[in-house]
Amino acid sequence: MQHLQPQALADWLADAERPRPVLLDVREGWEVAHCALPGIVHIPMNEIPARQQELDPDVPTVVICHHGMRSFQVAMFLERNGFEQMINLTGGVAGWADEVDSAFPRY
Repeated sequence: MQHLQPQALADWLADAERPRPVLLDVREGWEVAHCALPGIVHIPMNEIPARQQELDPDVPTVVICHHGMRSFQVAMFLERNGFEQMINLTGGVAGWADEVDSAFPRY
């Protein structure tokens, strides 16, 4: 598993020459309703085992949560199940608000 800082993700998303990763947000619905990065795939952490077939194991996938702990656990789980390009967003959406977008809603 790779780890990615929020600013590095912002740079990746801004680079039109680089294929966009899947942004897998594993937070609860109320959290995503409060704030979310554009273009996410939302699958709450507890639904990942039953819904992992909705994801492509061959595509770079950045896993996102509030602070980076749930996303780390989900990325580890998916790696153990054959996903080879898992990337944990270090610091989660809280890190995004700190490092990339100070106007991003916090909770």
